[in-house]
Amino acid sequence: MKKNLGIRLLFILSIIFLLTSCNKRSKGNSSLTGWSEKDIRAAGFSKNGNYKAEKAPPGMILVEGGSFTMGHVQDDVLFDWNTTPTKIQIRSFYLDETEVTNAEYLFYLDWVERVFPPTEENYKHIYTSALPDTLVWRNTLGANELLTENYLRHPAYADYPVVGVSWLQANQYCKWRTDVVNEKILIQKGVLKNLYRDPEKQVEGKNRFDADAYSESPTLLYEGDESIYRKGLKEVKPRVKGEARPEKGSFTGRHVKISDGIMLPDFRLPTEAEWEYASKAEIEGREYNNTRGRKKYAWEGKYTRNKNRKFQGDQLANFKQGKGDYSGIAGWSNDGADISIKVKSYPPNAFGLYDMSGNVAEWVQDVYRPIIDNDANDFNYFRGNIFNKRLINEEGKVVVVDYNNIKYDTLENGKIIPKELPGSIRYVPITNSDAFMRNNYEKAYNKDAKDGELASTKFYNKDADQVDPKQARMYNSPILPKEVGESGFIQQEYDKEIRNTLISDQARVFKGGSWQDREYWLDPAQRRFLPEYMSASYIGFRCAMDKLGPMTHKRRKPYNINL
Repeated sequence: MKKNLGIRLLFILSIIFLLTSCNKRSKGNSSLTGWSEKDIRAAGFSKNGNYKAEKAPPGMILVEGGSFTMGHVQDDVLFDWNTTPTKIQIRSFYLDETEVTNAEYLFYLDWVERVFPPTEENYKHIYTSALPDTLVWRNTLGANELLTENYLRHPAYADYPVVGVSWLQANQYCKWRTDVVNEKILIQKGVLKNLYRDPEKQVEGKNRFDADAYSESPTLLYEGDESIYRKGLKEVKPRVKGEARPEKGSFTGRHVKISDGIMLPDFRLPTEAEWEYASKAEIEGREYNNTRGRKKYAWEGKYTRNKNRKFQGDQLANFKQGKGDYSGIAGWSNDGADISIKVKSYPPNAFGLYDMSGNVAEWVQDVYRPIIDNDANDFNYFRGNIFNKRLINEEGKVVVVDYNNIKYDTLENGKIIPKELPGSIRYVPITNSDAFMRNNYEKAYNKDAKDGELASTKFYNKDADQVDPKQARMYNSPILPKEVGESGFIQQEYDKEIRNTLISDQARVFKGGSWQDREYWLDPAQRRFLPEYMSASYIGFRCAMDKLGPMTHKRRKPYNINL
């Protein structure tokens, strides 16, 4: 009996050993080549085996992706029908916990003023192009001069959301934030000198850091001065016999690569779909794989007052209560704010995001169109793509924007902005040959795709060179009756006069209600638009960033844990 039991036990252990041997990967060895990590490094190849997971960027919250119905509004009192319900999937992404505040934006302005001094003729328009329009507070029949002079810079408003920032300016802020956050990461890693504390090399002009240029080639920065990079990341190279030892303090390692997982992706404005998904936060109404009911606001319930016993009756957002009522009666304020208010003054939504309804409306990335129809992509929907590529010169090198010959653009409102910041890589739209025989895109410019380009007009069957551009414009060809001949016959034909419309490829969406909006606009699905070069006293913004890797770190691990 005992002998049989021992034989069975030995048999089971043998099977377990065989299965483990077949599935188990040798520790430290490549499963496809047999090279160990030690051998790979010794041969001079780099391999990042220490990457664990992406950490949330500073000031941001992870918004786990999922499917939801975009454009599902509770009310449509304006009857503009621009919120067609469409079910789409959103990828996981990071979003700022709050709107960008005056204090944070002032740091950006101070940096621009220091790196591109407006006293220098070549840089004089860069700083002024970044300044918010403080005159948005003015009203012809209102006494608001105090706000025009103090709202941006006075410490009393430091934690208030910045306003008067156009869509173009908000995008420039996101680009700058990408640079300074990654610069700080490299300084902390010890692979980049802190030039802000270096009395010999001040961060000005050519001494600025650009994350995109660094990722392309670090020699594009600092005029090729590698002493700024210290020793770089430690790299084990095979020693060559007779090779001279490097000088003390020289660059002996290697630069940071994308494969190291050290640098963060680009900051950007959230897409309209992302913003609406994050604002609705339907996860609090989830029951297994379904959601209960329809959310009207960023919080649960159909009322704007708090149901919690401790804060019962308090408003859950900062918005206009009625005509001439922005805060309530003195002594018992409805929302505690006549204009905007400090961020985090109201409870967050289920994702942990503050002021997704009320306080200030927010810019999103999308170009505005009246409807989001069934042709829209149901995966991470976004309108506004222009597919670009890096410009390569005749020598086969990437072109960097010159510091000595900056090109500027004059906007419709007369403001002058740099087309590109000096030191950044120059991009150009892809060509037809780049998109040749691709089945996912056909051209670079896609802002007007399926709603505004030639294919979506009555001239869809003609080539572009056969049509007068003035006649092929969307929203610009009303049908008018025309009397033909003496018989009185009335014929319908398209009007040939040039007419204007507020909707264009420069019209950008902004979402959410604000301190001067009625309750109707607090619905996250409501949408409005404004030209990208304009700003308002009730529009701010917050930044987003793509989530790399899995949607969440909580589940979906490989079944074979050894893989």
